[in-house]
Amino acid sequence: MTKNKPEYDVIIIGAGHNGLTTAGYLSRAGYKVKVVEQRGVVGGTAITEEFHPGFRNSVCSYVVGLLNPKVIKDLELNKYGLEIMIPEEDSVFIPNKKEGYLLVTSDEEEMYKQIEAISPQDHENWYKLHDILEQCAEVVRDIVLETPPNMGGGLGDLLKLGKVANRVRKLDANVQHYFAKMMVMSVQEFLDEWLESDALKASLSSTSFIGTMASPYSSGTAYVLLHHYFGEINGEKGAWGHAKGGMGSITQAMAKSAEAFGTEIEVNAPVKQVIIEDGVARGVELEDGRKIYAKVIASNTNPKLLFNKLVAPEHLDPEFLRRMNNYRCISGTFRMNVAITEMPKFTCIAHLPQEEQSSILKGMVSLSPTMKHYEIAFNDAIRTGWSKEPSLEIYIPSTLDDTLAPKGQHVMSLFCQHFNPNLPDGLSWDDIREEVADHIIDHLNSFAPNFKASIVGRQIKSPLDLEREYGLIGGDIFHGVLAFDQMYSMRPTSGYADYRMPVRNLFLCGSGAHPGGGVSGCPGHNAAREIIKDFKWRKLA
Repeated sequence: MTKNKPEYDVIIIGAGHNGLTTAGYLSRAGYKVKVVEQRGVVGGTAITEEFHPGFRNSVCSYVVGLLNPKVIKDLELNKYGLEIMIPEEDSVFIPNKKEGYLLVTSDEEEMYKQIEAISPQDHENWYKLHDILEQCAEVVRDIVLETPPNMGGGLGDLLKLGKVANRVRKLDANVQHYFAKMMVMSVQEFLDEWLESDALKASLSSTSFIGTMASPYSSGTAYVLLHHYFGEINGEKGAWGHAKGGMGSITQAMAKSAEAFGTEIEVNAPVKQVIIEDGVARGVELEDGRKIYAKVIASNTNPKLLFNKLVAPEHLDPEFLRRMNNYRCISGTFRMNVAITEMPKFTCIAHLPQEEQSSILKGMVSLSPTMKHYEIAFNDAIRTGWSKEPSLEIYIPSTLDDTLAPKGQHVMSLFCQHFNPNLPDGLSWDDIREEVADHIIDHLNSFAPNFKASIVGRQIKSPLDLEREYGLIGGDIFHGVLAFDQMYSMRPTSGYADYRMPVRNLFLCGSGAHPGGGVSGCPGHNAAREIIKDFKWRKLA
């Protein structure tokens, strides 16, 4: 037994959105909670910064798509300042460099015209596929707020598994077939079964590569497509939106919500190690030497970071440590924000009225016109470190939110892939980050020739920046690859999917736990529930 009396019921390492979600639930349940954050601001990767005078934007995560409605409601995030704006038209604009484009839209009449023009045989299957994706997403929606069964567990784990099996059983047999296939298939092979048009396949597959260093033929990429399909915004399933004021407004609301119920949040407080006595987590030691004690420690860090840095190896079983050493973290992400004095003028839509051009650019812009493009981008990154023609997912949030930029000017988010965290020939991302940023700008400029000249400021986050500044090992925005062997009962590894780690009283509450990455709040919600259970049932050491 520790000689140091616990000062808190729970200490949470990391004030990212999941850590704050856990804090919010625990403080509402009456527990004394302290959150320690290494950076000078709360939010983790869901933050908003001014990166050029008068221009501010979300720094890492950039759109709201997965934030769970229950988390929003339970933590009263709207009361504490959260406002989510949904664009009038949920569209994806895929331009060609000179002439022609594809505009994926929810307007069925418009989509019919476009599909008829490029691939008439795909029209029926386009909507059949979306219907199957939506039915499969319903199963995922049902399980994201539940604790997975542990492999090798008891009767309770078997009952959990039975509940999931029953959900799948209720699907039409045909949908069950495709649900099973999506768990393991590549997105290329999955979409090949449905569509002939490469352009239509590319328009759907963009979400399969968000935060994923993979080719279209990589097994499991079909699931990543489904993972981004289970979101719900303002009651609209599958929608995406913009948090007014940027993604930081989500975590600012979460922090205010938790603090209103007594949570203490300390920034500029990096943790040196988890204090473990007789196999039990008792507190944390900060880099400044202070030691803080609690009955429970919950970590919102990447599990690889937790068990390779914050927990000394002598406290871990060698087999568990081997698994964590082999836990895969790689994302291929290069993130940029740019401040621009005018909207980009894409050559392929220059003939359209200005109002129509502006409407098109309120949705997502994807510079990935074909599946082959994704494959070449991936192969470039494996061979040379970065893509010669990168895949770019682009948003201009200031078209919806005029608080982000001066009047008449704009901020642009660029989510860029593939950029290998592990560069060849001993290169460091610090050596080439500016060169690569220039290359990305030149690539976009080849589609919109006024773009480069309109830039007055930029913010760059290379894979190394993401790891160094935010603890994203391998630049991995999901705290671990979303692959079948690192999902559900296998996340972060088998036997520890219930948020309880092998050190007693130590919990994992971040995206390295089920259901994985994205700004959802689900791992934090679920971890809080399990912590409360252990308090109530006196299961803590």
